[in-house]
Amino acid sequence: MWKKFIISISVPLLAGFIGSFFTFGSIDSWYSGLNKPVFSPPNWLFGPVWTILYVLMGISVYLIWRKLEKNEKVRSAFIFFWVHLFFNAIWSIIFFGLQSPVLALVDIVIIWLMILMMIIWYWKIEKWSSILLWPYIIWVSFASVLNLSIVMLN
Repeated sequence: MWKKFIISISVPLLAGFIGSFFTFGSIDSWYSGLNKPVFSPPNWLFGPVWTILYVLMGISVYLIWRKLEKNEKVRSAFIFFWVHLFFNAIWSIIFFGLQSPVLALVDIVIIWLMILMMIIWYWKIEKWSSILLWPYIIWVSFASVLNLSIVMLN
């Protein structure tokens, strides 16, 4: 049980850590030269927010994983989380690594839709798992508007 919990928390955090490699190199160079909207938060805020969100995601998928043992139909919901995490992880690679806000915007819309699907799906399996994803969709909604604004301003 603890092993699953640790994996559930660690893998999303690892995905964020991998994305940070592409982010840090661009923050003071390419990203600083972009026109950003007035509501763009300070750069230091993104790390703590994403860390909290990855932990919440991990707890959410752990709660689904626990149900997997009792209900094989939950397998699709469990696998969907990991597919979604791939799209989450490549956003930083696309935006900062490839320096492509337009392609990143496409990716973040896919992420948003996947989060919404998980929230609805997980509600039927484990309500707390769904509730733990609400801050995530709120932040990704904000990040989507920020990404769109950067596309429009540049």
